[in-house]
Formats: sequence, C-alpha cells, structure tokens
Amino acid sequence: MEAYTSFAEVYDTFMDNVPYEEWADYLEERLKEYGVKDGLVLELGCGTGSMTELLAEKGYDMIGVDNSEDMLEIAMEKRIESGHDILYLLQNMQEFELYGTVKAVVSVCDSVNYITEKAELEEMFRLVNNYLDPQGIFIFDFNTEYKYREILGNQVIAEDREECSFIWENYYDHTSMINEYELTLFVQEEDDLYRKYQESHFQKAYTLRDIRSMIEASGLKFVTAYDAYTQKAPMHNSERITVIAREYGK
Repeated sequence: MEAYTSFAEVYDTFMDNVPYEEWADYLEERLKEYGVKDGLVLELGCGTGSMTELLAEKGYDMIGVDNSEDMLEIAMEKRIESGHDILYLLQNMQEFELYGTVKAVVSVCDSVNYITEKAELEEMFRLVNNYLDPQGIFIFDFNTEYKYREILGNQVIAEDREECSFIWENYYDHTSMINEYELTLFVQEEDDLYRKYQESHFQKAYTLRDIRSMIEASGLKFVTAYDAYTQKAPMHNSERITVIAREYGK
C-alpha cells in the first residue's frame, strides 16, 4: 500500500511534536556553514511541506519531492496560503528527476529509512550527486538501528485527539532490519461518526557505517555526521543521526 494515504489528512496533527522550526534553523545554519546562503534547494520526502515552507520562508527557492499525492495536495494548500513559489513533484526519491541542478538537497523525518533496499538507497544518493551543483551539499537524517531495536520495536503507540486517534503497532525484525508499522486510524467525519482506516508502513534500519559506505559508493563525499540535530558526535544510543555529504564529481 502507498504510504501516507488515509494518514495524510491528519499527518500534521500527529506530527505537532516535531520541532520543525528548530530543525529548519539548524539546516539553515549548516547550509550557510557550507556556503549555501540562497538559491535552489531540493527537499526529498517533503510530505505535507512543513519543512519546505520554513526553508522557503528563510529565502531558499524550494523544490519538494514526495511519492504521496495526498500529502502533496496538503503541501500545495499550504503553498496557496503562504504565497511561496515552491515547485512540488510527485516522484519516488530513488527515481527523482529534475530539470537542472540545485545548490543543496535536504531530507528530514527519517524519510530515507522508507527506502528498504540498499541498492535503491545508493541509487538515490547517486541521483543526489548528479543533481547537485559542484561542491553542493546534502543534509539528511535517519533513524538508527538502536531506535528500532530498543525504542520502537514491538511497541504499541497510541494517541487520542479530539478529531482523530491512532494506534501504531511496531514489529522489528532483527534479521532483515525492517520495522513494520501497522497503523490504525480513526478519523472524525462530517456526521461526527469516526471512520476507520488501516495502513502498513515499512522502514529499514541502517548503521552509520552502511550509510557512509553507500554515500561513497554513489560518488558523494561523506563530510560528517551528528547526533540528531546537534553538533555532537553520534553515540551508541543515538536515535537519529544527521549526515552531511557533498557533491564530488559526476
């Protein structure tokens, strides 16, 4: 099943604990640190456009890529409200195509973990290298094996809101390193009745060593990695790691 179909309309409600503004400030700092002060920036796995909008607000010319038509519809509604000139493309991250190169690529909220085949993730990295300007910057985050194994694996997460609720059941397979999410949604309809939806999502756990190996195999240059959105080195119990890579020739 395509990820984020029924969930798209309530996605932002359940993601209101994500510090998008702080992450956007962090991304801006890192981009400027590596010389990207303005110009074209691509976001892969942009979802409903929350981060895309924030980076557009900071002066970047944004392109957003996502494979969920439902999520992009919400992103385009935000674009109408904000008036930002954002280009949204309905594409898979591992097969995306652009009309030209960009100064930087970003990807947040563990979007890369949704690519469950190493060969496909390496291909995505290769495409990023291809569409980056010379010495262009790629910043992305990913959930760690520790997070799936110790935090999410075989856990049930439930939230109840006024207009919707969800039950999120996790099953982590240590052999395949795949985390399966069984998502059950209850969304309030216009008649005040609740409609039930069910979706299955899959994410792959990658080690930093795996990620670095694929980055270098793709032609990109690995620059550094941090514990989540900090400037501290990753630790054995890091739940999220942010990676910075750079274009290194076509």
